[in-house]
Amino acid sequence: MQQFDNGVQASSITGAQWIKSGRSNQSGNCVEVAMLPDGGVAMRNSRHPDGPALVYTRAELTAFVEGAKDGDFDALTD
Repeated sequence: MQQFDNGVQASSITGAQWIKSGRSNQSGNCVEVAMLPDGGVAMRNSRHPDGPALVYTRAELTAFVEGAKDGDFDALTD
């Protein structure tokens, strides 16, 4: 099984199905995510699809999403 580390070139993640939120705006300012074969999640900037990807475990991504739902990061968007 292929292992991916933080900062890997996103385009080198073969077979990745990148998805983005329906809330992303049309000017290309969005984040895209892809499931990895080991159950992890890669995240990239849609404006730089060949740039680096950040790699998270499912537990890390779950903690982030739950924190966002709880409003933990609301101050970052004010």
